[in-house]
Amino acid sequence: MTRKERKIDHIKYALSTRETKNSTFSDIVLLHQSIPETSLDDISLQTIIGEISVSSPIMINAMTGGGGEHTLAINRQLSEVAKECHIPMAVGSQMAALKDQMEQESYRIVRQTNPTGIVFANLGSEATVDQAKLAINMLEANAIQIHLNVIQELVMPEGDRDFSNTLKNIEAIVKGVSVPVIVKEVGFGMDASAIGKLVNVGVSIVDIGGFGGTNFAKVENERRVNPVSVFNEWGITTPVSLIEAISTYPLLSVISSGGVKTSLDVAKSIALGASTCAIASPILQTLLDDGVEGAITLVKAWQEELRYIMCALGVTSIKELQKVPVIIKGETYHWVTERGIDTKKFATRKASFL
Repeated sequence: MTRKERKIDHIKYALSTRETKNSTFSDIVLLHQSIPETSLDDISLQTIIGEISVSSPIMINAMTGGGGEHTLAINRQLSEVAKECHIPMAVGSQMAALKDQMEQESYRIVRQTNPTGIVFANLGSEATVDQAKLAINMLEANAIQIHLNVIQELVMPEGDRDFSNTLKNIEAIVKGVSVPVIVKEVGFGMDASAIGKLVNVGVSIVDIGGFGGTNFAKVENERRVNPVSVFNEWGITTPVSLIEAISTYPLLSVISSGGVKTSLDVAKSIALGASTCAIASPILQTLLDDGVEGAITLVKAWQEELRYIMCALGVTSIKELQKVPVIIKGETYHWVTERGIDTKKFATRKASFL
């Protein structure tokens, strides 16, 4: 199978295997405020990803590219959504374009469609500094994502099997490029130990990519003759990953992704400490079902609903939303308690209105 065919398979199976039931975000409860003392007109969604200022805490996460005309069309449409909604967009792994120049247009179309928007390049942790620079230049990117996809590679029939230089490669890229580096998981979550290793090599932005969204073990198993089913339920959920990250590294810029299915999930992610939420399959599915206008409507509805939630909680900024009291229960409570994290510090913290 060619790389181009594999990219198209990934889109097909990512949507057919996507999880639609409630994720463990139901374990996170925002404390209701009967007297919020806020006005909807005063709500600002402005936030910061590292040092990059963005107009709202919703972005389009890495999905595709390198699949010829099919993925070029998808990336153009996603870029139209990003442009209209004034949100960042990341492309899928650009390794396909580095190995086949004919595929570069399926990525370049993102910048061509949205000349002044915020665009993130994307490569795997096996990439060299020179490859990272090429990927950034290809898009005139504002930052680059370096993705961690060990489980996907292990299940992928033609995947990599050697991950021994991951940290060394990431450190070299952090030191060698002129834009921020975002290290992201692809759906299996991060614990505090992994995040600590990244912080130690100079990473200041992580996308925790938790379990609960697109499941690349299942995606790759759809492509296998003999499935490796042991990894189908493998991973750390997004809420747990967020709690581990923020509890250990409170100054780290954290992007929440993985099973973020509603505007309420966005609000809960921010309340757990994320600065931004990266969405993939809900936007892609809406785009394929209802076109660009449908996807724009979805994103704008989430943005407006988030403003309603913030107004109800008595906060007017993302920074204030990151400080509201949060009750952690169920599976998430059990997990983080076993990991030695005191959940009371989330439940009893004081926001500006208290």
